[in-house]
Amino acid sequence: MTREPAFVFAGPDGVIVGEGVHTAFPRIADARAALASHSTPIIVGALPFDITKPAALIRPQSVRFTDALPVWPPREMSTAQITGTTLDADEHRRRIGMALARLRDPDDALQKVVLARALRLTADGRLDARTLLNRLAANDAQATKYLVDLSAAGEGYSGAALIGASPELLVARHGRQVICRPFAGSAPRRDDPAADAANGAALADSEKNRHEHQLVVDALRSALEPLCTDLQIADRPQLSRTAAVWHLYTPMSGVLREKSLTALDLAVALHPTPAVGGSPTDQAVAFINDVEGDRGFYAGAVGWCDQRGDGRWVVSIRCAQLSADRRTAVAHSGGGIVAESDPDDEVDETTTKFRTILSALGVEQ
Repeated sequence: MTREPAFVFAGPDGVIVGEGVHTAFPRIADARAALASHSTPIIVGALPFDITKPAALIRPQSVRFTDALPVWPPREMSTAQITGTTLDADEHRRRIGMALARLRDPDDALQKVVLARALRLTADGRLDARTLLNRLAANDAQATKYLVDLSAAGEGYSGAALIGASPELLVARHGRQVICRPFAGSAPRRDDPAADAANGAALADSEKNRHEHQLVVDALRSALEPLCTDLQIADRPQLSRTAAVWHLYTPMSGVLREKSLTALDLAVALHPTPAVGGSPTDQAVAFINDVEGDRGFYAGAVGWCDQRGDGRWVVSIRCAQLSADRRTAVAHSGGGIVAESDPDDEVDETTTKFRTILSALGVEQ
C-alpha cells in the first residue's frame, strides 16, 4: 500500500503534493528563519488557531506541482457515524447567549466572536485520506482541498492528519503582489434554484451579515496598510458559494512595501482574522479560549511558502482531524456572533457548515 502524502494542497490554480519529511518545524520562527536563510526551498503545512502553540510545518523530502490531484488507487471507504459531540446544540446556544450578553453591553468592547462546536465520528474501518480528498474535490471544484500530516506538531499529533476543503483564501503572495479574500457572513444553499438564489440575495442584503463581514474587512485593511501600497478593496462584498453554503467575501489586493516579507510572514501577520476569531482580536480569542479551550488546527491556516517568499495560505475550515489509526475523526464548525445574532440561527449555521466534511465522510445527515 502506498503511503499517504505528507501534504496535499489542491485548488483552482493547481496542486502541490509533498512526500515525506526532510525537516519538521514545530516553531514558526524556525520555519521563517529557514526560508530567510535560503537553506530551505519550500515549507508546507498547517498553522494552529493559537500560533503560540506548535505548528505542523515541514520541508518535504520531495514536492511536485501539478495541474490535478494524483490518481490514487480507489479504495472502499468505511462508513462513519457521529458518536459524540464536544457540546450539544443546547450548550452551544448557552455559549452564544454568554457572548450576546457581552456583545450587547455598551460598556464592553467586544464586537464579534466566532464560536464553534465539534462532532466526533467513528468508522467501522480505516478512513482513507486520499479517497476523502477525491470526494471533497468532486463536491466542490473551487474550494482548496488539503491534507496535512500533523506529526510535526509533536505530542498528541503523531500520525494525525488534517483534511478539508476551504473556500477562504487567507493570503497569497506572488512577487510583490498580495491577494486576500476574507469571508464572513453565510447562508445555506437550497436544492430549489429559485429558493437558492433568494437565499444568496438575502445574504447580500442582510444588515447583520454585512456588519459581521465589515469587521473582517476593516481588520485586514488595518493589518495590510502598513505592509502594502496601492491597497485595493472592493466597495461591497461579493457572493461566493460552495456546495453547502453561500458566503460573503471581499476581494483585496496590494503591493508589498518590503519584498523580504514572505507569504508565511503575511499569514502569521493576518491570522487569526475576525472571520475565525472575532473583533477586537485579543478579546475575542480570550473568550474563545475560555469557553472552547484549545482549537488545535481548526480555524488555523494551511498552505505553503517557497524560498522566494511566494506562497498561498487558506483558512483551515470545513475540516476534520483524522486520528493516527484513521478510525476516528473530529470535525469542527463555527459561526460569527454579533449583537444582532439569533442563537437558533447560529446553531443551524454550524449544522449547515458541517455538511462539507460529513458528506465526504459518507455520514447521513
